[in-house]
Amino acid sequence: MWKLTRNEEEDYFPSSPRKDWSIGLMKFVLVLGIFMMGVVLGLCLSSTFTHDFNSRTELFFPSTMYSTNCDKDCLSIKSFLGPKHLKHSMTDDELFWRASLVPQMEEYPFNRVPKVAFLFLTRGPLPFVPLWERFFKGHKGLYSIYVHTFPDYKLNVNEDSAFYGRLIPSEEVYWGSITLVDAEKRLLANALLDFSNERFVLLSESCIPIYNFPTVYEYLINSAHSFVDSYDVDTPQGRGRYNRRMAPHIQLYQWRKGSEWFELKRELAVSIVADNNYYYIFRKYCKPSCYPDEHYIPTYLNMFHGALNANRSITWVDWSRGGPHPASYGAPSITAGFIKALRNNGTFCMYNSKSSSICFLFARKFAPSALAPLMNLTSEVMGF
Repeated sequence: MWKLTRNEEEDYFPSSPRKDWSIGLMKFVLVLGIFMMGVVLGLCLSSTFTHDFNSRTELFFPSTMYSTNCDKDCLSIKSFLGPKHLKHSMTDDELFWRASLVPQMEEYPFNRVPKVAFLFLTRGPLPFVPLWERFFKGHKGLYSIYVHTFPDYKLNVNEDSAFYGRLIPSEEVYWGSITLVDAEKRLLANALLDFSNERFVLLSESCIPIYNFPTVYEYLINSAHSFVDSYDVDTPQGRGRYNRRMAPHIQLYQWRKGSEWFELKRELAVSIVADNNYYYIFRKYCKPSCYPDEHYIPTYLNMFHGALNANRSITWVDWSRGGPHPASYGAPSITAGFIKALRNNGTFCMYNSKSSSICFLFARKFAPSALAPLMNLTSEVMGF
């Protein structure tokens, strides 16, 4: 048995150039495949690691904290204390819920200057805007204005007017129906969104002020009571409107009547906006000739907050002529003597448990023609 040496193998089996080229190509393909697999695997691992790393980094160091515009997107105390604009998309239920939120801390974490909210419940135009603008002039920051009128109504005032942009989202209102109470609660709720509003006055388009702003402001802000008519009268227009189906929740002896044009402190405004139980009783049983706007708030306050109510109105009105509506006064009636008589008519009332000759701060019912003579009397008689 013999064995060939390496030199002898090469002599007997000489190598082929074509065979060497094929082997080299196979090696190249193999190496290239391995390299590509490595690249793909590396990219996958890198992507997974980067995503995982970024997720963990975002958890502890969120990038949004550096890119958010806090003037627009971040929650701030200013945006909570009072909306910049009165327009919103809340339903009444959502609005009343939001407005009835009450802080439990007695102290405010900001410099709170109490304001008087003037709530205008109108049927359209406000003929006495020039008079009210003169009344408000120079007292910015001490008052707020809210107007409830026909839906989609456009109030035609200049941008520098105190009434500019003060229309709230409104609904149709029908005289003598529960929709008047809805509008009152809607006005109160929108005003309650501003935490600086402390007193709330309901006015109509026919109302005028008969004192200057400082007198009205001090009178209301310093009052220990709200001003709501609430009295018991055994007449068809009083107890005669009571529906026995309101019992046992509302008894006849609790039934009260009063003027629709109220003034409330914040505590009572929140209570009325938050009430559902007694409101729904009135909605169900106080119709068609019950006039819930004359009974709901007077009855509700008598039942739960009587001690906080002065039980009188601060808006003068003349019912001496009889009928379902009070007397209306136009241009011929407007004289200095007439306005002075409204301011000091010889009657006395209780203010903070003391007798006072100032009983009325506002008056109604005035026709649009009264504007011009009233404007001529503001500085002479009313002090503004």
